[in-house]
Amino acid sequence: MTALALSLIPTAKASAQPTLKYLSDPVAGKTVRAWDCCKPSGAWPGKADVTAPVKACAKDGVTVVNASTQSGCSGGNSYACNNNQPWAVNTTMSYGFARANLPGRSEYDTSCACYALQFTSAAVKGKTHVVQVVGQGPDIGSNVFELLIPGGGVGLFNGCQSQWGAPSTGWGSQYGGVSSKADCAQLPSQLRAGCNWRFDWFLNADNPTVTFRRVKCPTAITDRSGCTRKVE
Repeated sequence: MTALALSLIPTAKASAQPTLKYLSDPVAGKTVRAWDCCKPSGAWPGKADVTAPVKACAKDGVTVVNASTQSGCSGGNSYACNNNQPWAVNTTMSYGFARANLPGRSEYDTSCACYALQFTSAAVKGKTHVVQVVGQGPDIGSNVFELLIPGGGVGLFNGCQSQWGAPSTGWGSQYGGVSSKADCAQLPSQLRAGCNWRFDWFLNADNPTVTFRRVKCPTAITDRSGCTRKVE
C-alpha cells in the first residue's frame, strides 16, 4: 500500500472480543444513518489537536487527496474514502465511522475521537459498534450519532451523484436509503460490503438507541482514517 492509496480491508471473520479502554461514563443517545459520499469535515486541517486530518479520497474512493481539496459536495474532487464503511469484528462487535452531535462539545473536542455505542433497542440490542467521529452530525437533537453506512441515504447532500453516478436522491430513499440487502446491488461494488453489513451484522435496525462511552481508538480504525488525537 502506497502513501497515496487505501484499500478496503476485507470484512473480519469472527474473533476474540477486543478489549476497550473506556474514557468516560455511559450516556444515553440515539442513532441515524447516512452515506452522502461527502468529504468528512474532519478531513479539513485544524479541526482538532490530531496527528493528521481524516483521510479523504478522489473519485475512486481509494487515492488519498490533499487535505485542502474542496469537497465533492461543493463542486470539488474530495470524497469519503471507501474504507470509511462499517465492518464486523465478530458477531457482537463491529467498527466504523460516524458524525456526531454532542451537546457542549465542539468539533475540536470530538473530531477523531472514538466512542463505543452499545445498542439498547431493536434486533441489534446488546451489540457494540465502535465508531470514530469524522464530522459534525445532524442538528436533530442531542447525543445523536449519524452512522456512516453505504446505502443509508444521502440526506441533504448527494455527493454520490458526482462520485458514482448515483440517482439524484441517492440509492433508495433520500433519507433512509435502500430497503433490503438485495438493493445493495444498486451500489458500486466498492461500497456493497458496508451496505451488506447493515442487513447482516446490524440486522437492519432502524435508528436504534444506544448508550455510548468515549474509548481509546482501536488501531484498526485509525489505520483507515489516518487520524489520531494527540490526547485521547
